[in-house]
Amino acid sequence: MSESSEKANRILVIGAGFSGLTAAVEAAETGAQVTIVEKNPYLGGRVAQLNKYFPKLCPPACGLEINFRRIRENANITFYTMAEVQQLKGGPGNYDVTVKVNPRYVNDNCTACNACSEACPSERTNEFNFGMDRIKAAYLPYNQAFPQKYVIDDQHCSGDCGKVCQDACKYNAIDLTMKAETISFKVDAVIVATGWTPYDAAKIDNLGFGKVKNVITNMMMERLASPGGPTGGKIVRPSDGKPVQSIVFVQCAGSRDENHLAFCSYICCMASLKQTLYLREQNPESKVSIFYIDIRTPGRYEKFYGQVKDDPNVTFVKGKVAKIEQDAGSDDVIVEAEDMLTGEKVLTKADMVVLATGMEPASKIQGASYTDEGFALAGAGMFAAGCAKNPLDVAKSAQDATGAVMKALLTGKGR
Repeated sequence: MSESSEKANRILVIGAGFSGLTAAVEAAETGAQVTIVEKNPYLGGRVAQLNKYFPKLCPPACGLEINFRRIRENANITFYTMAEVQQLKGGPGNYDVTVKVNPRYVNDNCTACNACSEACPSERTNEFNFGMDRIKAAYLPYNQAFPQKYVIDDQHCSGDCGKVCQDACKYNAIDLTMKAETISFKVDAVIVATGWTPYDAAKIDNLGFGKVKNVITNMMMERLASPGGPTGGKIVRPSDGKPVQSIVFVQCAGSRDENHLAFCSYICCMASLKQTLYLREQNPESKVSIFYIDIRTPGRYEKFYGQVKDDPNVTFVKGKVAKIEQDAGSDDVIVEAEDMLTGEKVLTKADMVVLATGMEPASKIQGASYTDEGFALAGAGMFAAGCAKNPLDVAKSAQDATGAVMKALLTGKGR
């Protein structure tokens, strides 16, 4: 065997959502040297923000923890959080990578004791909960975050704020002298697993997001229903904390629309069906209306659709919503649509509306190729995985990531 064939494959994984984590551990367990670059201060991506997976409705913590454990136990994996690829040059078998790692201001001495957060006098909007609450500027992104280390948000510190946190930490874990670092290394192949972002519902003028009280997005609903969310898992409307008795789900909010996202985002129907069960299980007297163009529940998910459809407290209306307005004199919401099956105008009053916003591809990476919609394409030595490639659910993201790993490993063999 030649010296070059004995060398371990070197693979860069950009993004540490479920597809990125899967790609990293699958590649590393073949003996490849894997480097993960993640822009957030934690690994796990969008899946970490979910309350439950469909169709089994189990929490994502178990699936994430399995991958976190595999990462902790594998010396072949190096990961950087709060990091972004600045430059990617070269080609298959010989990529030069430059990564900028932003300062966390917390070192490895951190025990996640929460003393810094308790002492911190400053607050910031909680992006993990989509702005539905506020947290301290010294914070843990979420309860089971990996790495289990706090972060100091220097953009929200003022005066001696940082020193207050530093003095409160008895483990000398706060390091306010940290600076951004630049790291360079070589890899043979790149897996682009940059994931997705929820489409900005404020761009959809007629649906009232940001203007009408108690109109939220499907990802906000995930956080409301989560025990680690802003309400401790109680599904209440944001304006006054009233337990939700009636709710409307608006499908294809921005998807399948040439003015917004022209493509189907694949997971939205299943997400709304899942969230319907969140409310129905929490409040057996609640009423749900789902306005849809088509219900798309491929393959094994059809049974899940049937389970929801058979609930007498759930109403499906085939029709695109024309307008959402505030009810005069209350915090209730009025949804106006046309029932396509009867041709009649429908007005539905509810406590809260959930917009099933679609999946928009996340940021682009230098050197990668993209479709007109912004999804990454595979190329020689550079492979897309998961929702960076096209809208997918969690299970299919993992399968797709494994396929990307196989291609990346073959690239390394050519060195």
